[in-house]
Amino acid sequence: MNAVIIDDEIAVINALTHYLGEGFPEIAIIGNAQDLKHGYELIKTHQPDLVFLDIQLPDGNSFELLKRFSSISFKIIFITGHEEFAIKAFKYSAIDYLLKPIDYTELKVALNKALQEIHSKEEHTKLNTLLENIEPEKKLKRIILKTSECLHVVKISDIIRCEADNNYTFFFLVNGQRILVSRTIKEFTALLKETNFIRVHQSHLINPEYIDKYVKTDGGYLLLKDQSEIPVSLRNKDLVIKALNTILYE
Repeated sequence: MNAVIIDDEIAVINALTHYLGEGFPEIAIIGNAQDLKHGYELIKTHQPDLVFLDIQLPDGNSFELLKRFSSISFKIIFITGHEEFAIKAFKYSAIDYLLKPIDYTELKVALNKALQEIHSKEEHTKLNTLLENIEPEKKLKRIILKTSECLHVVKISDIIRCEADNNYTFFFLVNGQRILVSRTIKEFTALLKETNFIRVHQSHLINPEYIDKYVKTDGGYLLLKDQSEIPVSLRNKDLVIKALNTILYE
């Protein structure tokens, strides 16, 4: 497998080259570049299987580079500092990334995954979702839900609620579809926090846009627009009231 590194820090290029030589002899580094212009030329010339791509380069960000390709046939592992928005977009889009400084254990995890997904059609779906989510001035719009059968690209506004099932999470959508994902509701609570989803109960995460009414009897529960009844824990009642007030005054 051939790989290239596009990063403006020599230390990162050297670290990746060293780690790959030590632990992944089947991956050959065939070139590197330190800006968008030369990175684009490097990819066009060598047609690598794998690209290590820094987000922020001296002449722009790497998403500008990706938009220059009509189709992307290579696997990408992004490299980033602590750019919170980009990291959120990666998580929503199920994209692999590494934080600087490069950690060998994290690199191994990303590479083992990359070796399994090289030339996968799923990569195009993930990248399209990422490019839609990455614009800083825009709200995150879509999330990728990965099941054992396929990737579901879901509009966040179409999610009514999430329900925990041990270490799995069910997603209930406006079209009546139910998707089971092998990740915990705790992970999705953190991921969807900035899109105003509320954890109203240990087992329930809801989109407040679909609240029909809050019923105070029987311990308190929400009636959603899909007619589902969702219990509200005592400690989360204030969050629910606040969400209802926010919707009322928007």
